[in-house]
Amino acid sequence: MNANHSLKAGWIVDGTGDPARKNIFITINKGRISSLDTALPLKAESPALLDYSGCTVIPGLVDAHVHLVMSGAVDPVIREAQLFASYEKAAPVINRHLDEALASGVVALRDGGDWGGHALQFVREAGPMPVIAKCAGKAWRASKRYGKLVGRAPVEGQSLAEALKNDDQSPDFIKVVGSGLNSLVEFGKQTPPQFSLEELTEAVEAARSMGLDVMVHANGDEPVRIAVEAGCQSVEHGFFMGRENLKRMADKGTVWVPTAVTMESYAQSLPMEDPQRDGALRNLEAQVKLISLARELGVTLAVGTDAGSTGVHHGRSLWREMALFMEAGFSVEEVIQATCRTGAGLLELPDLGVLEAGKEATLVVVKGSPKDLPQSLKNPVAVIVRGEVQTP
Repeated sequence: MNANHSLKAGWIVDGTGDPARKNIFITINKGRISSLDTALPLKAESPALLDYSGCTVIPGLVDAHVHLVMSGAVDPVIREAQLFASYEKAAPVINRHLDEALASGVVALRDGGDWGGHALQFVREAGPMPVIAKCAGKAWRASKRYGKLVGRAPVEGQSLAEALKNDDQSPDFIKVVGSGLNSLVEFGKQTPPQFSLEELTEAVEAARSMGLDVMVHANGDEPVRIAVEAGCQSVEHGFFMGRENLKRMADKGTVWVPTAVTMESYAQSLPMEDPQRDGALRNLEAQVKLISLARELGVTLAVGTDAGSTGVHHGRSLWREMALFMEAGFSVEEVIQATCRTGAGLLELPDLGVLEAGKEATLVVVKGSPKDLPQSLKNPVAVIVRGEVQTP
């Protein structure tokens, strides 16, 4: 493609939360947006015009929570093999998942860790890629607590803060497992926190001294309260956290990544007669209500899928999480903002997330008008990264 070209969009949703605009020309110069207007600049008149007049253009998508070593397979044998595979076996799987993400319009993602740190190693060795991947490497958990599949515990006698300072993996951010999993049998059951407020606060301070943010897997009232009060950047999942924690998050600016689609996908993977299916659907319903309340209270939300979890496939599960946000009351403009702008902010990617002059020309083209979103993301017309068409 020419270094300088333009495209005509039937509509754009620019990622700022502002209303969609119609009949916009986007001019691209050396991989960046030089203008967005209702007419082409005279100097931009050229044969290099891509006509997407029947389509909507949005910023490239960001999945704020994935696990690249896992595929979302339902078969427990496949899952076990992927979870604890060697790097040599994991590398092609990671590469395939990045391709799947890109094909669905995901241009950046945040990997929440794996037991071997394989995703971090792959990204470091691969160099520049169309999809930007920020990785936690090996996550941290308390000894003998949930989280072996994504990381490890500090050695005996070592605090979490000390473990972070002595770690040599050089991750992009720190992932801490702060609670257990949701119960699919006992609705609303909560697990105790894995680290005390003092332990997690010291860890957050240690991470900051290294220039790193902390994301925390936390479900339930006390684990989420500790994560927020300790100053973590984001809370992942957050099932059954309650209204007071949402208010704390709004006050402190903590970002919430709800991953509601995990419960929808898990329910769909189970037989109708399985009681855990009903449990997953009840958890889903509760989470959607909590997302709605978070919106009302002014909590900052980002969109993440936990791709790699059972039934949650890379790339194509993101539009379902976006649809669940809309069920909770988000407008299409709001959910694009949460997915793109807020997601890019979490990953510290200031050039992404918004369509405006000066930003990278990284965007997704889908058929139809904004009212067809997010379903139209099932089959993007094109994914453009830094001005170059990646997928037709």
